[in-house]
Amino acid sequence: MKLILVRHGQTLWNREKRVQGISDIELSNRGRAQADSLARSLRDEKIDTIISSPLKRAIQTAEAINHFHHLPIEHEEDLKELNMGDFEGMAFQEMMKNHGDLMKRWAENPTSVVMPGGESLSELQERAWSVVERVIVKSGTTLLAAHNFTIMAILCKIKEMDLSHIRQVHVDVASKTFVEFRNGRGNIILFNDIDHLTGCEEVIG
Repeated sequence: MKLILVRHGQTLWNREKRVQGISDIELSNRGRAQADSLARSLRDEKIDTIISSPLKRAIQTAEAINHFHHLPIEHEEDLKELNMGDFEGMAFQEMMKNHGDLMKRWAENPTSVVMPGGESLSELQERAWSVVERVIVKSGTTLLAAHNFTIMAILCKIKEMDLSHIRQVHVDVASKTFVEFRNGRGNIILFNDIDHLTGCEEVIG
């Protein structure tokens, strides 16, 4: 089976460099344009199932893609972004200023950090991977519309990579990543593709 991992388009909080986590933020104008471009790049792909995080930015991206496929969109709580707890909505500069020690640990060893009032990367990976396990036993192509850390945690599992190296599989907004599964093992055949986004930077907001 084939798994398509797509990250949602840009939000205003992305642009403002604020922590989004599980906050329910909508796509910006640019994010909607990015989602439309992503959708057009997938219009000829045979997609059998679309599953989205229930957060608005992911749903809006999935809906744009579904314009060409006309499938029921399943909402899956376990595809939500990393719960950032007390840091939700906080600007990165403010985090560095007021929580420098924790941010230093996060940079050096992200697996050692549990977000205050939130969760750890291992907790995120466990719930996100449970979704993957459910879909890879099926045939056909499943598209998951999700978030940065969610997708990176899934990719670490596929690559059998320790979560401490999670930044090596960073994915951009409105990117697509293709994974083929055979006998339960995944092979990444397209990673973080954003070629379709040419011209979207001209959209304001």
